[in-house]
Parts: sequence; structure tokens; C-alpha cells
Amino acid sequence: MSQQDYNFSDIAPYDDSVFHEKMEQLVKEPGFLHAVKYTMPPEDVPALIEELLKIRTKHDLQTQVMFPFLEMLAKTTTSGITLGGVKYLNPSVTYTFLTNHRDIVLDASFLNLAFLRRGFPTSEVAIGNNLLIYDWITDLVRLNKSFIVKRNTGLREGLEAAKKLSAYIHYCILEKHESVWIAQREGRAKDSSDHTQDSLVKMLSIAGQGSFMDRIKEINIMPVCISYEYDPNDYLKAREFLLKRRDPDFKKSQRDDLFSMETGLMQFKGRVHFQLTPRINSKIDEIGDFSDRNKAAKHIGCLIDQAIHRSYEIFDINYVAFDLLHETDRFARKYTEEKKEETIAYFNRQLDKVDLDNVTPEEREYMWQMMLTMYANPLRNKLRSLLGGME
Repeated sequence: MSQQDYNFSDIAPYDDSVFHEKMEQLVKEPGFLHAVKYTMPPEDVPALIEELLKIRTKHDLQTQVMFPFLEMLAKTTTSGITLGGVKYLNPSVTYTFLTNHRDIVLDASFLNLAFLRRGFPTSEVAIGNNLLIYDWITDLVRLNKSFIVKRNTGLREGLEAAKKLSAYIHYCILEKHESVWIAQREGRAKDSSDHTQDSLVKMLSIAGQGSFMDRIKEINIMPVCISYEYDPNDYLKAREFLLKRRDPDFKKSQRDDLFSMETGLMQFKGRVHFQLTPRINSKIDEIGDFSDRNKAAKHIGCLIDQAIHRSYEIFDINYVAFDLLHETDRFARKYTEEKKEETIAYFNRQLDKVDLDNVTPEEREYMWQMMLTMYANPLRNKLRSLLGGME
């Protein structure tokens, strides 16, 4: 099936023709109003609703409401958001921005903020339906230029959903002339060791014309590396590692997901850096085509991983964690003794937040090791990529 054969109305962002109608419904939702009151003073809510009801398009929502909201969030929860590699952006080209995944909500939002600051168009954003716990969340994200990735389906339904998603992304790039954002894997890398899923690359290659590599090239994949100085969810990830160690069948609840979203949104992240890298088309031309689809997907994934790993912004906390984890002073010149003590104190404060009963000293040590691993892995992967070439 070609892009023209699909009806994307169940996954695409809302069309501007229905924007106002959907917004009128959204601002009456108790869940939406509760969420808004969580992020701003209650006395400011009526003015916000009045402003929302005046808006008629997704573009105006992003520029008039989301832009100042994200600037406020950046000011209160980060030490600054920076964007590198702008020279690789060609205003006449639409891209598939493929990134590592650190925060459930903010990876794409802060990248779009960095674009808005420079007057670049924002991208449409892929969001998994597992996060769309309530109907009002679905409406909100589709009003804000997000499209839906259907997960947790049966095998047959999953294949059809992948075909449709691939067709939609190709349609966005080639016909709508809208860039898209998608994470390199389903869910965040809990240990911050970022690797592109082969299944994602295969999904992207389903639609389009020509060979496997031709279909990948036509969507202009640009790897983008995201670096957060601090991960507000680090202690929640350490907690999850311990729960899975206690019970290999442990699964997070929707409540856990919501709390992770809130924590990532509202807690301090330190410095945040986005590094754009050249799109991978020229590297694909160098390696040629593959007759084996599995090998082709793996090779594309390696190209993306290499670009991301080489582009990490490495902070003091990463150097300290690496040295503590490996019991070395290899990077001692990169930080002061005072910074090391501050970092150790930070890790302990975060682990003190873990709300589990009967945590033994051995389990606390396990979570400590996992915390160090999370912060050491970006540096480890950067070193491997720079020293060893393609992994």
C-alpha cells in the first residue's frame, strides 16, 4: 500500500479545521484542569483557558502558549538549554530527527523549544499510546503536533500499525513537508546506554520507493544527541532495577508512568544540550545496499548510534560516576575533589528517596552501582565510539 491508500485520521495530529472544537472539549476536562493547576498558580488558570479558546491552529498553540510555557519550564528546571550543529540544518529539507531517549515528555518538547528560539519550524512528535492514559492527554498531544505510535497490539495488528506508521512518516517528510521526531527505541534506556532498535529501522523502511537503503534515505534521518546533566528520574530507575532484581516479572503501573512524567517535567535537570549531526544519507551511499534486511537495519542502527555516542556532552557528574564505578582516577583532572564529594552526596540523596521497605545494605549497594552506571554510560559509549570506530 502507498501513503495515499491510508487514512491517517486516527494517528495524525488534529487538523486545524477541528482545532477549536477539540480545544473547547479539552478545557472542560477535569483531568486537564488538574494538570494545569499542578504546573501554574490556580489564579492564572482562567486567563490561560481564555487564551486557549482564542487559538485556531496548532502553529499558534505552539508559538503563543507552548513556547512561553517551555521557556518557563527551562528557566525553573534547567541551567540552560543549548543547541549545537545548527549548520547541518537546511531550511529547505524536512528531517526525521532520531534521538536517544532521556525524558518521556521533554526530549521532543525541549528540542522544539530550541528550534522555536531560532525561528526554525518545529517537528511533529511520535508518542506511544501507552502514555496516553486518558482521552484528554490524547487530545492535548494531537493538538500539539503529535502523532500516535500504537503499541501493545497483537502480532497481526502490530504489523499493520507499523506499516501505517511508516507510511505516515514518509507522507510527513515527502508530502506534508513536516519534519518528525522519534526516539531510537521504545521506552527510555534505563541505564543510559543508548542503542537504536533494529525494529525501529525496519519500521521506517517499510514505506517508500526503491531498495531498503533508498527508503531509509528518502526520510532524511538526522541523528540528534540529547544530554541531560541530571536525570530527575534516576532514583526511580534505580528503584525499578531493584524491583526487577527482586521479581524478574515486575512491570511498572500506569501510576508509575504518570509519576515518572511528572518528575521528569517538574524536577531539576541541570544543563541540557542537543547536538544535531549530519543526516546519514551520505554514509549510506558509502556502504551501498544490503540484500539481507536484518543486516541492513543493524548497519543503519550502528550509523545512528555512532553519531549519537560521539556527540554526548560530558558533564562533571559523568566523569565522577565513571571513576567511582571503575574505582579509578582516570578522569580526576576533569573535576575537583569538592565536586566529587558533591556528586556522591547527590547520589545518596537521590537513593534516599527510594520508597521501598526492607532495603538491605546489599540492595542499597546494588542501586548505588546502577546509579553510577547510568551516569557513566554516556562517557563509556563516547570513548568506545571515538577510540574504536563503529561498534
